[in-house]
Amino acid sequence: MATQTTPVQGRFTFLQVAIVLQTLALFFQASTAGVLLSSSLGYLMHDIGSRVMYGASLLYVLAAILAWRPGGGSPRPILYASGFLVLASVQVVLGIAHVPSLHVPLGILMFALSVLALGQVLSTRLSKRTGPRS
Repeated sequence: MATQTTPVQGRFTFLQVAIVLQTLALFFQASTAGVLLSSSLGYLMHDIGSRVMYGASLLYVLAAILAWRPGGGSPRPILYASGFLVLASVQVVLGIAHVPSLHVPLGILMFALSVLALGQVLSTRLSKRTGPRS
């Protein structure tokens, strides 16, 4: 039984979906951080969002491993995903310890890095779709 290891044209890979989910979860966290300042409901939303964000980081690691394993490609995405997981772990610890002076800038850094990773993956997708330019 043959399994397909290359993505079908026009479809997103598991790795791309994982990065999109992680980026959206981080954006949600940034949004609920603002609500946290003005509403008691913001705390609950931010708390739930933190769990989703951590799960999305775990999913990103899993997707990176699965994308690397069948094709024997570069393990670099695993390094990036693992780095995000470490940052997410530090972020959770800082949030629980109520250290906003480090928690907020780290959250901004994580969102920026996730957007860059997303842009890199999507630009690679577009360049594969359009083919080489001459």
